[in-house]
Amino acid sequence: MAKAHKKQALGRGLSALLKDSTDINSVSDKNADKVVGNIIEIELDSIEVNPYQPRTYFDEEALRELASSIRELGVIQPITVRKVGNAFQLVSGERRFRASKLVGNKTIPAYIRIANDQEMLEMALVENIQRKNLDPIEVALSYQRLIEEIQLTQEELSIRVGKKRSTVTNYLRLLKLDPILQTGMRDGFISMGHGRALINVENSEDQLNIYEKILREKLSVRQTEDLVKSLKSGTIAKPKKKALPKYIKEGVSQISGYIGHKIDVSVNSKGKGKISIPFHSQEDFERIKNLLK
Repeated sequence: MAKAHKKQALGRGLSALLKDSTDINSVSDKNADKVVGNIIEIELDSIEVNPYQPRTYFDEEALRELASSIRELGVIQPITVRKVGNAFQLVSGERRFRASKLVGNKTIPAYIRIANDQEMLEMALVENIQRKNLDPIEVALSYQRLIEEIQLTQEELSIRVGKKRSTVTNYLRLLKLDPILQTGMRDGFISMGHGRALINVENSEDQLNIYEKILREKLSVRQTEDLVKSLKSGTIAKPKKKALPKYIKEGVSQISGYIGHKIDVSVNSKGKGKISIPFHSQEDFERIKNLLK
């Protein structure tokens, strides 16, 4: 594969042409026919990260494993870029781009293509949805961006990403969950199945109470579904809590959002109280400890 890249690599003349050329955004632009569709070793420092990248988290251990592979075998599959002024903008392949930097490489093989901003967004979103291990909330946010910014219907979106419309709908519904539950799903504390069950609970406080019970008792998706059914049918009585002062309610919401878990606050008749912060693993404890620093 590396030899194939070498055969297609551009000579110094065309490399200079690329460096000095203005934006190439359509096939009618000057020198577009000499640039588009070629693979060239491009300096990593001349590549800008795709501003439309839907992935917000890159697993460090997975990146190090990819970097180790690149150190031994090189970049087997070129990244894709578009020309923007005297620089290049990443269309797809950010993990390979980041891993190559970790290795200390100065260049990376890149396929050059034409794409306007809308096409950039659509390609980045669809490419990531189809090929990367995004968490359910990242997928949902990607679907939402495609619908809102590319003006797609759910039916059109399902065709673009190769999924059933019902699947697209199920992902989008996850965005109606309380932000703390969304964070829990992104961190892997609960699955998409748990999230789908909790969508049927309208009250945010009830959602959070069930979420804490899932974590505390390690409930399966089926057990969570049964719990939600019991709650909706009235089989389970909701615990009555003494109303907290407004300033505490507002503070609890802010702190819970910052920590990523529902915190518990109790106040006695004299106005004194305590705050309890739950954690669910050593990693979670360390994360909270670092936040509190």
